[in-house]
Parts: sequence; structure tokens; C-alpha cells
Amino acid sequence: MMTVRPVACSDAAALLALANKTGGGLTSLPADEATLAARIERSLRTWRGELPPGEQGYTFVMEESASGRVVGICAIEVAVGLTEPWYNYRVGTLVHASKELGVYNALPTLSLSNDHTGFSELCTLFLDPEWRKEGNGHLLSKSRFLFIAAFREHFSDKLVAEMRGVIDEQGRSPFWDSLGSRFFSMSFSRADRLCGTGKKAFIAELMPKHPLYIDFLTPEAQAVIGQVHPQTAPARAVLESEGLRYSHYIDIFDGGPTLEGETDKIRAVHDSRRVNVRIGERASGELPLCLVANENYHDFRAVLMPASPQAQTLVLDAPTADALKWREGESLRLVRLIPEEKRV
Repeated sequence: MMTVRPVACSDAAALLALANKTGGGLTSLPADEATLAARIERSLRTWRGELPPGEQGYTFVMEESASGRVVGICAIEVAVGLTEPWYNYRVGTLVHASKELGVYNALPTLSLSNDHTGFSELCTLFLDPEWRKEGNGHLLSKSRFLFIAAFREHFSDKLVAEMRGVIDEQGRSPFWDSLGSRFFSMSFSRADRLCGTGKKAFIAELMPKHPLYIDFLTPEAQAVIGQVHPQTAPARAVLESEGLRYSHYIDIFDGGPTLEGETDKIRAVHDSRRVNVRIGERASGELPLCLVANENYHDFRAVLMPASPQAQTLVLDAPTADALKWREGESLRLVRLIPEEKRV
């Protein structure tokens, strides 16, 4: 059974192993032992209530119950941009026109933006390629929505998610090579590493403060604006199925799309509900997969199981109850894994 739970200090080595499999471009999961240890400590301090909102971040891992192997990671930042600027580019338009000459040109532009300041961020989603099967990616990504639904007061009314942009097998970004490298005078991998290890001051110091004309970029760079890395396409589809949308904001490094949405309108947040529980034999017959989670803030657990989304009482077998750390008398939160209209 696959279980999503809060990160622990003992997960440090597993997170480093996952970071070494990302192939670069996942800024919030650098292959740096000290940075990952600090990330774990910040998450633990968040759960203990020791940090202000702008520094809070929850990190979760996916664990294979039988072996205890950690095979995935996901996270939520509580409020981005409150302690240091949170940058992206807004894709817009500037019009150049002359009535006398009969010329009218609407030119696409990139403008530096802090428009998402204060939003909660869905981030650091990565699943070991070996385990990308049997709904594991959906569980890892969407478990965060059940945590948000259960502890809604901890999060903003808006959610945002930066998607990893297009990077080739050598770790090169066409968007960076055409734009970022001209202002930062360093490779994409070095900029990505500096940002991932917390050295972000250079962004504010070197970023252009005026609109940039997209037509001045190389065709290769223009082609990847708002596009995702092939490995990230499934993650984008999962979030879009829940109601997040691309609203013409992109990452300043690789040009990947930023998705956003209203927290209370996210399908798994809005539709999830508390159900009573009893231990027994599961009902026979075909049932859809559902996300099920406890509502224990410090010992959160989420799993996938076949269940009726309309059930008033959820029947758990003993192993699933143990995986969820369910205790007699407690309710659980339940929602269908795949929106009904999206089933194939």
C-alpha cells in the first residue's frame, strides 16, 4: 500500500536520492544535502507552529508501506513572496500604432511580476519513475488537497503551481539560453542550483525591470513559453483536472507555465467530505478509487482505496485502518480520485 505522510528527519537520505533522479529544473528539490535537511527542519517547525506564514511550508513523502521505502515527495508553501520576492513573467501585449502610417502592431511581451504574492503554492512534486503507475502520481499530488481541505485556515484563498519547463537531456533550457543567460551570465544549471539552495538575491539584482519583447527571443525559446517538461505533463494534467488553469504567467528561468486557481473551487477541496468509519470486509463489486485521509494535523495520512464516493460510512479493513492511523470514533475525509466526467 502507498501512503502519503509528513516528512521526517529520517527521510533525508531518501530525499537526496530522489533529487538525484529529477534531471534538473526542479528548483525546490536540489541535490544538496544541507538544503534538503533545512527543508525538512522548516517543515517540522511549520507543523510545530514556530514560523510566521511567509516562512511556513509543509513537505510530504510517499512511502511504500511494506518496505518503508520513500518513493515520492510533494509540498505546499503557505504564502509565497512575503519574506522575499516571488518572481515570474506575465505574458502580455504592447501595442505600437501609427494612424498616419496605417501601422498597428500588437507585440507579445514578458513583464516581471509579483502578482502571486501571498498565494499558497503547490510545489516540489516528484515521483520516482519506477513508481509512476497504479494511480500513485494522482495520490501524491491530490493528497495535498485533502490536507488543505481539512486544515483550510492555514492556507490562502488562492493556489498557484509552477510547472517545470522544457529542458533537454543535457540540462539546457532554450528559454534560458535566449533570455536569462543574457542578464545572469551563467548556465541554467548554475542558476537553478543557486536558487534551489536559497541564494536568490541575484534574481532581484540582475533581472530586467522593463518589458521584454518575445519576438526578440529565438524561435526555440518562443516555442517553449508556457510549455512543460515531458515528465511534468502528467502532473499538469492532474492539476488542470482539479480546476487550476494557466493564466499567462511563466517561470523566469525555463518559461514553464504557472497554474492558479481559487482554493475553495478546487474539485478535491470542494467535493471532499467527512465520513464515519467502521472496520469490516470491503463491499464486493467494482468501486471507483477514492482518496481517503485522516484529519490528524501532526500525523496526517492519505491512501487510495476502492470506495463509494457517496458512502455515509466507509468500511476499512484492518491494514488500511493502520495505514491511515485511524482510531475508533474518528471520521475520515473522502473524495473520488478522478472527477466523474473525466473517467475513461
